[in-house]
Parts: sequence; C-alpha cells; structure tokens
Amino acid sequence: MLQPQQANKHVFPAQNRLRNEKDIKTLFAKGKSVFDLTLGIRFNKNNLPDTRFTVVVGTKISKRAVVRNRIKRRIRGIVEKKLPEIAPGYDVLFMVKKEVIDQTHAQLVEQIDRMFKRAKLV
Repeated sequence: MLQPQQANKHVFPAQNRLRNEKDIKTLFAKGKSVFDLTLGIRFNKNNLPDTRFTVVVGTKISKRAVVRNRIKRRIRGIVEKKLPEIAPGYDVLFMVKKEVIDQTHAQLVEQIDRMFKRAKLV
C-alpha cells in the first residue's frame, strides 16, 4: 500500500492547478511566451492569490503515455519545489519539445530557472 505522502507525489496542490479549458485557451490567446532549449512557458496574470500551473505534452513528443506522463511528473516535481519562490497571481502553461526526453534532471532545473527569471516570475 502507498504511504500518504507518496500517493500524491508530483501533483500540484489543488489551488496551484490550472485545469479549466477556458483558462488554458485564454492563456494561449493572451499570454506571453518564454522559450528555452527544450521547454517553453506561456504565462499571464490571473488576478488570483495563487499561481496556477499546467504541463502540456502532446503525442508528437511521444506516442507512449508512459513517456509523456514521466515528462509531466518531472516538470511538476521541479516546479513544486520552487513554489515558495514564484510570484503569486499568474497562470503558467509548460510546453515541451521532443528533446526534453533525453535531458537530465539538472538540465531541466536549469532551464526552468532561466525561463522563470526571464518571465520575471521569481
């Protein structure tokens, strides 16, 4: 049986999840973008006390759901550790390129840090 702390590993707290399709479409329409080597983010003010995140990994990246879900978990895990540093009141959507599959954890952390700094989210 899973331990309680392991059950929700790499899942954002409910207030930090961006789930509503309307909000995501607004983000694509009106959000600003920042790209790095294998990752990109779109972000926009949301006038809420919390910053909300979502990670989009399309089937172009990999046909296998296992691979797509691993990428999502890795990105969520990194962002979850950075939540206290991130400015409140934004919606943030992560987009990935195929090359992200081959990246190490350290490379992903470095890219996410750079993108957040360029977007002035930290």
